[in-house]
Amino acid sequence: MPSLKYKELSGKSRGEGSEAIRERVDAARTAQKQRYEGLPIYCNAHLGSKDTERYCCTDKEASELLKLAILELGLSARGYDKVLKIARTIADLAGSETISAEHISEAINYRSLDRDLGF
Repeated sequence: MPSLKYKELSGKSRGEGSEAIRERVDAARTAQKQRYEGLPIYCNAHLGSKDTERYCCTDKEASELLKLAILELGLSARGYDKVLKIARTIADLAGSETISAEHISEAINYRSLDRDLGF
C-alpha cells in the first residue's frame, strides 16, 4: 500500500464516514449471502480450499502477485488460501466481482501483520 503524504495525515479531512462504511459492509454481506445461497457457507471466511478455487477468481495481475508471494515470501498453501479469502472480502467491500492485484496486495499486507513475511 502506498504511504500517505504528511498533508493527507495532518489535514482536516475525516475520511470516510460511518454511514458510508456501513453501507459498503451491508453491500458486501449481501453479495456474500447471494453468492453462497443454498450452501452451508455464509461468509468468505468459511470457504474451504475447493470453494476458494471456485469463488475467489483473480485477474492476471493478481495471479502473478500471488505467485510472487509464494516464491518470494514463502507463502504456504494455507497462507495462500487465507490471503485469497481476505482479498475476496476486500473485493466485496469494493463492489468487485474479480479479485485484483490491489486486493491481493492489501490482503498480503494484512497477513504480514500476523506473520513475519520478511518485510
